[in-house]
Amino acid sequence: MAIAHRMFLILLTSSILLSSKKASGCYESVISFGDSLADTGNLLLLRPPNNLPRCARPPYGRTFFHHPTGRSSDGRLVIDFIAESLGMPFVQPYVGGENEILSGVGFGKGVNFAVAGATALDHQFLERRGIYNPMTNLSLGNQLDWFKQFLPTLPDGRKFLEKALVLMGEIGGNDYNYPLEFATNKEEPQSLVQSLAPPVVNYIGQTIEELIKLGAKTILVPGNFPIGCLPVYLTQFKTFSSEDEYDPRTGCLNWLNDFSKYHNQLLQNELTRIQKLHPHVNLLYADNYNAAMRFYLSPNEFGFGNRVLRACCGVGGPYNFNLSAMCGTKQATCCEDPSMFASWDGIHFTEEAYRLIAQALLDTIPHIRTICPSISRPVGVYEY
Repeated sequence: MAIAHRMFLILLTSSILLSSKKASGCYESVISFGDSLADTGNLLLLRPPNNLPRCARPPYGRTFFHHPTGRSSDGRLVIDFIAESLGMPFVQPYVGGENEILSGVGFGKGVNFAVAGATALDHQFLERRGIYNPMTNLSLGNQLDWFKQFLPTLPDGRKFLEKALVLMGEIGGNDYNYPLEFATNKEEPQSLVQSLAPPVVNYIGQTIEELIKLGAKTILVPGNFPIGCLPVYLTQFKTFSSEDEYDPRTGCLNWLNDFSKYHNQLLQNELTRIQKLHPHVNLLYADNYNAAMRFYLSPNEFGFGNRVLRACCGVGGPYNFNLSAMCGTKQATCCEDPSMFASWDGIHFTEEAYRLIAQALLDTIPHIRTICPSISRPVGVYEY
C-alpha cells in the first residue's frame, strides 16, 4: 500500500483535531511570497477564463482537493502543510480579496502573494538579458507592492506583521528556469544562470530588509531544490550530457545540482549579513535542497522506488516528460497513485513529496518548534 494512504483513519482524526486548534504560543498568521511552489491560486485568479493556466485543469488538485485550485501539484504544497501544522487554515491568495479583510479563514490568519511563474528580478531586467517570461510579468517586487497596499488596510498592520510567520519563497527559481527550459545547448544557459544568481539573491535580500523595516520579526527563507533531479532538466539536457555528468547514486545531473548549491550558499551568506544588521529578527533558512535530496538518495525508503526521477503526469521518454505535451494538456496521462512519485508534472512535486519536504523543514528548524511547542508533523492524505 502507498505510504500516503497508510493509517487513513488515524490521519483523518489527527487532521481534524489539528485544524480545530492553533498551536499555543504560536504565530498568529502566515504571510507568503514566491512562485508556483507556494501559489495557492493567485495566477488562476489573475487569468481570464479563456486563458487559464495548466494548473487550472485536471488532473491538478486530484489527490486532496479533488479539483484544480491553482496549485501546481496534485494536492497540498509546503505552505499548506506548514499552515496545517501550525493549526491554521490554508493561506488565502491575495488576488480577489484586495479590497476587503476576510474574517475567520481569510486574511485575518494570513495572506499569500505568491504567483506561479513569478521571478525575483523584474521582467525588464531579465528581458535585457534575453530572458522572457511566458507565464506572467509579475515579480517579487510586484508582490511586495501588493503587500504594502495590503498592510495599511489592517487596524494595526505592524503588529500583524510582527506576530506573523513570513515565508520568503521559494523565489528566484524561475529566473533560472526560463533560460534553462528552452536551452539548445548546455554552456550558454549554464553561464547565464551563474551570472544571474548574485542579483537574484541580492534582490531577495533587499526585499527581506524592506519587510523588516515594516515590522517583520520571523522570516523563513527557503533555498533552491536539487534541480538536477527534475524530469524537465533530465529530459532537456539528456542529449547534451555525458555519463560522467550524472551522479551515480541518484541519476541526477551534477552541474545543475551544483548550481542549486551555489545559489543556496549565496542566499545563506546574504541572510548572515542581514542577521548581523538586525539581531532582533529571526531569519530562518529552510534547506529545501537536503530536504528533497533525502528521497533521491533513498527512494525505496520513501516509497518512490525507481519512479523517483519520473513525472506522474506527463508523456513520453525515460522521465515521462515532454515540454510540448505537459500535464494539463490533452496528450498527457496521469499515474494511478501520485503518492508513489516524487515529481508531479516534471517541474513541481507531488503532494507526498511536499509533505516529506515540509516535515523535514519543520523537524530541522528548532526556532519554530520553540515558538510553537504544540506544532504537529505534516500528515498524509485525508478527505477534504
